[in-house]
Amino acid sequence: MDFKRAHTEEQRAERRRQILNTAAVMLAEMPMAKISLNELSRRTGLAKSNVLRYFESREAILLELLNAELEEWVAELEQVLEPVEGTVRERGDRLAAVVAETLARRPVLCDLNSAQASVLDHNVSTDVALAYKRASHRSIEAQARIILRYLPELGAQDATRVVAMTTLVAGAAWPYSQPPEPMLAAYAADPSLAALRADFTDLLRQALAVTISGLLARQENLPVGSAPFDIAGEDR
Repeated sequence: MDFKRAHTEEQRAERRRQILNTAAVMLAEMPMAKISLNELSRRTGLAKSNVLRYFESREAILLELLNAELEEWVAELEQVLEPVEGTVRERGDRLAAVVAETLARRPVLCDLNSAQASVLDHNVSTDVALAYKRASHRSIEAQARIILRYLPELGAQDATRVVAMTTLVAGAAWPYSQPPEPMLAAYAADPSLAALRADFTDLLRQALAVTISGLLARQENLPVGSAPFDIAGEDR
């Protein structure tokens, strides 16, 4: 391991990638809550103070990883959600299923998303927050465009509402679908309790299917800005 301080922009960028890649490997091995700067420093071979030269906090590292995970997921959606024939109900149900199934295959994204508001948005500077929120806004717009291309009957504002529901339900459902050892032991000890364990994919799929059906049925044209996430300047 080269412990020399990075002097050029290329070297600094490489050191940042090294830290991010190490954090990504750790996230694949353990829950986000167990990621610490001390362990990250040990694995990268850098002093904790040196890690903080490149990222101001643990949360700043994880927010950047969340953005990267979102970009990869949106790129996947772009590939798998090509427009197809079928009734509105059929396409709405498939949209819900594809979103749920592709998210479920990305546990790191789900873990980071579930911690974003309560943990990752804290202990960061305004500059880091701005960078994250701007990237997040671009992701929201990209997701809404993909949804609208696949199910144009929704309209732009309702497509963004589907994005909002995906983010919120996925964030809430993921922790419940990953019970700790005591809860697993309780389910094993009393099989009648097994139904209480959340199935992430099924829960998200059902929630999105109902949301899409409800939006299509209501067809409310609310003022721009009324949805949690709006595509700037667009309405029906």
